[in-house]
Amino acid sequence: MKNKKILLTGGAGYIGSHVVRQLGTAGESVVTLDNLSTGFAAAVTAGELVVGDTGDADLLQRLFEEHDFDTVMHFAAHTIVPESVADPLKYYANNTANSRTLLEACQKHDVRHIVFSSTAAVYGMPPDGKASEDSPTTPINPYGTSKLMTEWMLRDLAAAGGPAYVALRYFNVAGCEPSGTIGQSTPKATLLVKVACEVAVGTRPHVAVFGTDYPTPDGTGLRDYIHVDDLASAHLNALAYLRAGGDSTTLNCGYGHGYSVREVLSAVERANGQALNIVDEPRRAGDPPTLIAVADRVREVLGWTPKFDDLDTIVQTALAWEKKIANRDPGAYWPK
Repeated sequence: MKNKKILLTGGAGYIGSHVVRQLGTAGESVVTLDNLSTGFAAAVTAGELVVGDTGDADLLQRLFEEHDFDTVMHFAAHTIVPESVADPLKYYANNTANSRTLLEACQKHDVRHIVFSSTAAVYGMPPDGKASEDSPTTPINPYGTSKLMTEWMLRDLAAAGGPAYVALRYFNVAGCEPSGTIGQSTPKATLLVKVACEVAVGTRPHVAVFGTDYPTPDGTGLRDYIHVDDLASAHLNALAYLRAGGDSTTLNCGYGHGYSVREVLSAVERANGQALNIVDEPRRAGDPPTLIAVADRVREVLGWTPKFDDLDTIVQTALAWEKKIANRDPGAYWPK
């Protein structure tokens, strides 16, 4: 029997577009809903793109009436931590209130499965720097809290007979689709690998290292970096798991080991063949020294097998995309 359609909110963004691409390659029928505030129409390489907001109840009503969706993959969100601290209501409006509107539409139209884009920010600052799915959820910023609140809504709705779900808690996502068809073009990006690659190609003047006196081997923060294509494949595994009748669950998405800021910058320098302009800065409030996933459960539950667990590969794919942007390659896209 042919599978029904999949709605992806935020599918024109960095991570969502990689999932759209993999779903299209797998022969799935997809519809992307994105307001293009940070996403790009050119990044949507499969299915139909509808430009609009996830919180637009009338638009959702029309979409659910026009298409036979049984799965929703929910990526649409604001994701900049410092901005969430400065403007918390923006994050609660977009990430939490809009999610509630979406879930109401899912319930009304008998959606069976939801795959949710969550974050390791729900853990806050684990004392030993490692977070398992059973670690306390104590977010330290509105971004993490706004995502955790949506997890709670999913949990409670499923308990009340609503859709089964998989919530994937992302650690540090990096890299780009290896063949270069799509990539990360997020305006004013704050993710380290992209920032460093922008410096490498000359579109940023320098990269800052925030904190050089942490209790880590080289004094800089340790993070679990996961290649975006591996993360995307976890979403397809989650979809297969739910279709097979899997119970609702929450899973970490990381490799289970980390790299320091200086190790990442060294990898970018190796890939680019020249030194970066690096500026050491004081620690930022709220940055944990170490944040690494305990990531056994996602492999066990979903049968997920990563292919790009290598820092140099992550960096090389990110740098290749950044060079396409810098060269104004017509095969790339970027903020105008």
